[in-house]
Amino acid sequence: MPATQSLPHAALSGPQVYSALDLCRAMLAGNALPSRFDAAGLDRTLCHNAERGLLEVQSGAPWRSLATHVGADFLPGTVGDSVAANSAGPDGLPVVAHVRALTLVTADGELRRASREQAPELFRLAVGGFRAFGPFYSVTLDLASLARSAANAAAPLSLGLPPVEARGAPHRIQLLVPLPASEAFIAQARAALEERRCILAGLEVRRVLAEQETMLRWARQDYAELRIEFHMRGTIGACVNAAELRMRLIDLALDAGGTFAPAHLPQASRAQAAACYPMLGAFLAEKRRTDPAERVLGAWYRGVREMWRRQDCEVRWSRG
Repeated sequence: MPATQSLPHAALSGPQVYSALDLCRAMLAGNALPSRFDAAGLDRTLCHNAERGLLEVQSGAPWRSLATHVGADFLPGTVGDSVAANSAGPDGLPVVAHVRALTLVTADGELRRASREQAPELFRLAVGGFRAFGPFYSVTLDLASLARSAANAAAPLSLGLPPVEARGAPHRIQLLVPLPASEAFIAQARAALEERRCILAGLEVRRVLAEQETMLRWARQDYAELRIEFHMRGTIGACVNAAELRMRLIDLALDAGGTFAPAHLPQASRAQAAACYPMLGAFLAEKRRTDPAERVLGAWYRGVREMWRRQDCEVRWSRG
């Protein structure tokens, strides 16, 4: 497939579903994507090259539909969502390791194919870039690599917690700390939650392996990933408290030599973002260069853009 091309229209059922040509037309018409983009109907297998061990699927394909090829339900959700976040697979290796190519619609309305050999800079920006450079149409996966990851799966360690009554809205955060520092960090995180009178509803620990291929690489070394869930009431004060707690937990991870998942960049401070993602300024500059009119918009990008613009200020909190 050439680097830039338009595909023939494929009529897909369901609300607000796009073919590759529909995506290009929507972009050229000035529609903000992917905020108006629903990939639910883009769930087809496009090509299975058994000789090369490659499988191209549309971005909305759920991982469970690939179980016959991979031998397991690889990840929750869709292939496109996992590639957008560069999620860690069942063995802890980020999904970029299993991606051979992807096609996406860029801000100029062109369907582009990106891989390590073809448009490598776009590949580095798009994988783990939360669709800031365009909605995905398809992803080409290495089946042997996926099968190895599934075969080496390690179940997350779920720390035994007493059952709690679900009170208030759930809040979740993914933090990464060096393996030797994980036990001390968990104790500090528990203390921070107790100080804020939060109900700890879940705490999972799993290993995440390093990767060096993406621009917003969050696993620059092997880490212990901690998925923390806590509950708070839905009042304005509780929401402020939850935001401050997330920032406190990020500070603790930083103190332990760790970082946080890029999904939480909109909730971090600029100082925290700069410390954990020193390449973020270059990422946003490339976004402005390739999409000056901001035709490609999404909640994550808008949140990161506003976070990067604002100045940090001192926050005071009282138990009162």
